[in-house]
Amino acid sequence: MRRLIENRFGLLALVLVALGALYGVAFVSRPAPAAQARPQAVKVPVESVTAVCPAPSGSRVSVVTPADPERAQTPGSATLSAIRAPGEEKGGGKDDVIDRPGLLWQREIAAGGGPLVVDATGSMAAGLESAQTARETSGTQRGLAGVRCVEPGAESWFVGPGPAAAEMTLYLANPDSAPANVSFMVYSGEGPVLSERGNGVVVKPGQHRVIRLRDLAPSPLIMALQVSTRSGRVAAAVKAVLGEGRGVDWLPVAAAPATRVVVPGIPGTAGQRELYVAAPGEQDTVVRIKAVLEDGSYALKNKETIEVPAGSAASLDLSTGIGGQPAALVLESDVPIVAGMKITGTGARQDVAFAAGAASVDLGSVVADGRAEGKQTSWLVLSAPFGAATVEVRLLPTKGEAPAPVEVKVPAARTKEIRLTPPKGAKGGFSVVVRPMPGSGPVYGGRVLDESVKDGQMVTTQPLAMARTWALVPPTVDAPGVVLP
Repeated sequence: MRRLIENRFGLLALVLVALGALYGVAFVSRPAPAAQARPQAVKVPVESVTAVCPAPSGSRVSVVTPADPERAQTPGSATLSAIRAPGEEKGGGKDDVIDRPGLLWQREIAAGGGPLVVDATGSMAAGLESAQTARETSGTQRGLAGVRCVEPGAESWFVGPGPAAAEMTLYLANPDSAPANVSFMVYSGEGPVLSERGNGVVVKPGQHRVIRLRDLAPSPLIMALQVSTRSGRVAAAVKAVLGEGRGVDWLPVAAAPATRVVVPGIPGTAGQRELYVAAPGEQDTVVRIKAVLEDGSYALKNKETIEVPAGSAASLDLSTGIGGQPAALVLESDVPIVAGMKITGTGARQDVAFAAGAASVDLGSVVADGRAEGKQTSWLVLSAPFGAATVEVRLLPTKGEAPAPVEVKVPAARTKEIRLTPPKGAKGGFSVVVRPMPGSGPVYGGRVLDESVKDGQMVTTQPLAMARTWALVPPTVDAPGVVLP
């Protein structure tokens, strides 16, 4: 042993053996490491909403926030005001303030004036919806024309007739405090179209612009319009006036390009049904079409597909396939597409409505304007293309107690049309709240408003949009990359 100690190599070996034994005991006896939970996004109620009613002059504006018992004690209000720049003094009009969730607020807006901004906070924000609806019985504006008041964003898509087929007008509004640098792209039947005078404008804070699309691209008979911002946000809306006795309505915002698009809320009335599809990318595509009807889901005979060249739009008449039946369309493609539909009413003088690709309403949906006054009727068209769905439907009146909710079951691969009867004793309009039940499959839909008059049917539709009820807040983590270049 003494020789081993005196030998420096032997001493080193003893030290290594001792250290190995020490660390071995420590390794065996150490506690199990605590599992590191991955941070998850947090679901929180929406606390603030801003929406713009693009041209409410001569229209009825409707605003509603469904009551939430969990937030009954949370203060909140919604303010309707004319759009104005930050710090700008009010004009001659008085702002309207709404502070009661669960009741529908409606007002007829006098002719004249620009966009209205709806700003909501606190208990009035989560689930707030607003819309404008006009009714004219003569002239080029004859018909029902309704649109959901839209939130400002960085990109919007619209699909419908082109400026060569109708008077197409783009409404832009910027309710934010930063300028919006806006650009446009039009996809026609002949391919991409740009304005000869440039394809961009700057919309200053509190400013709104009205642009005739014929000035940007006069030739398209059909089109897909992309409105995007390089900086800032803008609220965009498009109105189509087809001419005397041919109808008028707003184009709903279409779902962003995707390889599967559902166009819901097609009413079960007679009349023409024209599908519009655009492929904004650089590849041609053949789009597969499946109709979801009351009796099942299947491809339409001799109309199973539509060819769409790269960077262009195409149309297909589906009147003989789905005319007179409540329906949704499921479109599938190998490349991203956007889609919409023109719905034409019957009669000596026609009216039109437009549907567009929409998302499923997993968090529920709210439609601000429903009514059944005189010969007007409101309908829900619900579709469950991928699995059976169950939803709860509630009506919220302008006055009085809301009736008990109704449960509606939609079998898989079916469409169901429900007539909305106003609450007993209710006067004026009502709003509609649709909430999928636990375990429900994806549900898509739309609200249809029609009116029979002596010279022909008037109609407008609104696809169900995801309710602005909850927001997913991303997790916060320590990450050097946040501050390092």
